[in-house]
Amino acid sequence: MIGVGLLMLAHVATSPDLGKAEGQCRPGEPGPAFLVRVEGLKDRVGRLKLELYPANDHDFLQDDNVLIEEGKTFRRVESTIPRSGPVDLCIRAPGPGRYALTLLHDRDSNRKFGVTVDGIGFAGNPRLGWAKPKAAAAAAGIGSGPARLTIVLNYRSGLFSFRPIGG
Repeated sequence: MIGVGLLMLAHVATSPDLGKAEGQCRPGEPGPAFLVRVEGLKDRVGRLKLELYPANDHDFLQDDNVLIEEGKTFRRVESTIPRSGPVDLCIRAPGPGRYALTLLHDRDSNRKFGVTVDGIGFAGNPRLGWAKPKAAAAAAGIGSGPARLTIVLNYRSGLFSFRPIGG
């Protein structure tokens, strides 16, 4: 059914502070962390929300309350968007391995994905339609230290797809 996957993101219940303490990077702190360069912003309004999930289809984009209750990995970092210059985010991983990452450009700052308003991107930068990508396509690996990656944001384009600005 067209639209079910990405539209579900708009209705997922969330607790805004879950995963934030675990996801926050601190200067000089050792260990695995993703250093994410954000590309393709439509504008510089609203907030960015970067989330880290287990890299399997069952847990990817699952409700954060459920993941934490079940003792599964979930991390979140939120940030205002700088007025100019490069946009970089950092999110800690619990250990070496593969994790799925999603990035929301929450243009209206309402803490949920609005199909007609907001942008979305994933590690691996998979091509998007109306369905959420498979966890494997939205995952990245990390060792015992920081790993750099770029996430390109996608915005609604026409009736049936999401694309990078100008893409």
